[in-house]
Amino acid sequence: MVGVDDEKIGSEGSVSFEVVVDGKKVATSGMMRGGDEPKFLNVDLTGAKKLVLRVTDAGDGESSDHADWGGSVLLLVPGSATKPVAIPAPVLKVDPARYIPVATVPKPAIHGPKITGASPGKPFQFMIPATGTAPLSYSAQGLPEGLTLDAKTGIITGKLQKSGTTEVTLTVQNALGSSSRKLSIVAGDHKLSLTPPMGWNSWNSWAGAIDADKVRTSADVMIKSGLAAHGFNFINIDDTWEGMRDASGEIQTNKKFPDMKGLCDYVHNQGLKFGIYSSPGATTCAGFVASLNFEDQDAASYAKWGVDYLKYDWCSYGAVATGVDEKDKQMKPYQKMRLALDKADRDIVYSLCQYGSANVWEWGADKSVLGNCWRTTGDITDTWSSLKNIYQAQAGHEKYAGPGHWNDPDMLIVGRVGWGNPHPTRLSPNAQLLHISMWAMIASPMLIGCDMGKLDDFTLQILTNDEILDISQDSLGKAAGRVAKQGDLEVWSRLLSDGTTAVCLVNASDEEAPITANWTDIGVTGKQRVRDLWLHKNLGKMANGYTKKVPARGCIVVKVGTPK
Repeated sequence: MVGVDDEKIGSEGSVSFEVVVDGKKVATSGMMRGGDEPKFLNVDLTGAKKLVLRVTDAGDGESSDHADWGGSVLLLVPGSATKPVAIPAPVLKVDPARYIPVATVPKPAIHGPKITGASPGKPFQFMIPATGTAPLSYSAQGLPEGLTLDAKTGIITGKLQKSGTTEVTLTVQNALGSSSRKLSIVAGDHKLSLTPPMGWNSWNSWAGAIDADKVRTSADVMIKSGLAAHGFNFINIDDTWEGMRDASGEIQTNKKFPDMKGLCDYVHNQGLKFGIYSSPGATTCAGFVASLNFEDQDAASYAKWGVDYLKYDWCSYGAVATGVDEKDKQMKPYQKMRLALDKADRDIVYSLCQYGSANVWEWGADKSVLGNCWRTTGDITDTWSSLKNIYQAQAGHEKYAGPGHWNDPDMLIVGRVGWGNPHPTRLSPNAQLLHISMWAMIASPMLIGCDMGKLDDFTLQILTNDEILDISQDSLGKAAGRVAKQGDLEVWSRLLSDGTTAVCLVNASDEEAPITANWTDIGVTGKQRVRDLWLHKNLGKMANGYTKKVPARGCIVVKVGTPK
């Protein structure tokens, strides 16, 4: 019998009990709270060699989680000579992060996406992400009509004049040399986010404590730290910026954001893009004024200020939602804001946030909604159970993702996070590598959630590994799927535009374990070149597959094949 201790009443506590036999989870209670009736777990142990009884925090932290295993009994075959022996539970060994920092290279190099899109006639902005010893100078050969490049900053601005795709040759140079590569600029309706958005969002660090000064600091650090030089370019405000409406119904900002247009301009002048937050309900999740019945006005205000990204959070809309079924009910408010955004004189990335309800991945890209990304889960926290539950739940969603529309398992939880009271993330170093790796593999938006004013070197290093970021920003846009699973050991893979395959070996167990990626599982044959992307090391050619011991709660990412 399992349940939350009777000392916790009401809904206090939230736990999940699991029975694991020889590395395979064979029974679970699901989430249980204080006051719930106990559940009876009964498992056939015939032939079992190792039994683990495990309790987790159900993905929402350990507050009030007083869990009881009541009267556990092992029933033996009569006359059994061998009796069960209790062994110590595995103790998680926190290994050093399995990565090699990337040294600063003085010669110029271009990073980030190789494709970008926008609507003809609407403001266009793209900052060429490039590293190298300053000063750098930039040039672009073959820019489409209506766009110009600032040779000193690398910022391309203007308005595309007509639909179509233009192949542009970008070049960056300094006193030590030059580097060039192609950028496809796609002009047309609904051509935003052809690769997953990358940037920063305020919620996971500041929640309701966000203000304009913290936003400016975040933009400054995005540039000074070099994150922007690796492709991170959004600075997004989450909830609590909203004021009241004026007599005409136009949304106003509160005293924390006295000049939203000026703040947008500040962000844009650095070559970055600006994001904002609202809800289709009457109020936001934090109780501020939202967009119900003011969608057109709000979209117009966002465009006037210079907003480039809207996170639209379900929140209070449930109180007024109607529809013939749950899917219809969920789609309606997002269809309404889509119409409003299409009327606005500005491209705005559209992020649906309704926590995966009604299988949003199946309709988020519908022509009546045209979301650029959609949350597939509830809110993430900086706990191992939260991270594990979220990434494992993404299996099967990959077929719904592609250029312009992405699954979003929530924002990053590396660095100093804390929802108003930042602290160092509780994830182990290897779990942080797993976090970044899996978000890149599954083609999720990568929105940093930490206190940018106290960005540490480790966080900066793992966020600027271009070999991992290139997976995220691959122009083919094919998200990874899970191709093998044995208990907590998994293999995920995705095909890349250069003909190679990115493969992630994931160990969610509490002990180091070997994992094999079989070539048949990832769709290749014969001897294949293998490169470790966190160690930046070619491992040689291997036949049939690749096997490696993977750290507990960690991963290994390799690139299989020879780039074409």
